Parts: sequence; C-alpha cells; structure tokens
Amino acid sequence: MKAKLARAALLVGACVLAALPGRAAAAKDKGHGQARGGPYLVQEVGHQLRLLPFYSVFDNLEYRVDGYNVELNGQVTRPTLKSDAEHIVKKIEGVETVTNNIKVLPLSPSDDRIRLAEYRAIYGQSTLNRYALQAVPPIHIIVDNGHVTLIGVVASEMDKNVAGIQANGVPGVFSVTNNLLVEGK
Repeated sequence: MKAKLARAALLVGACVLAALPGRAAAAKDKGHGQARGGPYLVQEVGHQLRLLPFYSVFDNLEYRVDGYNVELNGQVTRPTLKSDAEHIVKKIEGVETVTNNIKVLPLSPSDDRIRLAEYRAIYGQSTLNRYALQAVPPIHIIVDNGHVTLIGVVASEMDKNVAGIQANGVPGVFSVTNNLLVEGK
C-alpha cells in the first residue's frame, strides 16, 4: 500500500530531485499576492535546485514542501552547494521557512578516487552510456567513507541491475546500495 506522502522523482532535463509533496496542494494563500503555495512551490523549488551551477552527478538534493515551508535533504560534495541550495530556495516567492538538512560529505582522496571509478564503471558500460549524454546524468553516485549509494531514475529494471553490478565491481568499495527508481513504476 502506497503512503499518502508518496515519494516522487521529478525528472526534468537531466537532473533528478526527489520531492515529498506533503500537504502542499492544500496550502492556503497567506497574503503572498497570487497563490504561491502548493504545486507552484513544489515545481519552483525543484526548478531552482536543478539550476545550481555546481550540482553534479556526485550530489543528491531532495526536498519536501509542506505549505509554505521547505525542508532540504540529501548529500553534497561541496559545502557551498549546501548553502547555495538554502539561499536560492529562501528567495522563492511564497517560501516562509527553509530547514536545511543537507549533509556535506567528508573530504577524502579515497572517496574521490571511488567517485571517479564508479562514474567510469557505470557510464562507461555500453548499456548505460546513453545516460552520460545528459547535462547532469540521472544516475547519481553518492560516496560516503567508501560506501556507495546509487540514486536516480533509469528506464528499465535491467539498467538498474547493470548499474548495481558495475558499482559493486569497483575496488575499495565497502558497500553498494542501489536506490535507483525505474521510470513508470
């Protein structure tokens, strides 16, 4: 049974941002001129986060809109991306509060090596290389102290499985969690 707060992946262009819409559709206008809550905020927050200049395949940004309040989650490789995400969301008309729970991944030469090796293993695979042609490829590779998590959206169950197999084949990785979603499921 699906929960009322279903997790939806917003796939626009090449970026994947997860949104938990919450009660956004039922939000009331609180004197912000035209109604700027609900679906507008869900769409606008996702749009603004996708436009961040240093958002890459090694970052994961998620958000939840509840009325006029936005909660940011995910993992990023740069501290500036965390603060930029909060700053840009605060500037959106209608947003009253922003809770920034984005985790900055630790600096680690070993994790950097794993990120590049994972990227090459996944996007260098002939079945998956078509995903690499997008501005920000849809398979995000999160590396935290040698533990890899794949997040994003792929076209088929086979692509999800191939990405997981490729990620597991990289030396020096302690574990791989495959959280890829299949389009249409």
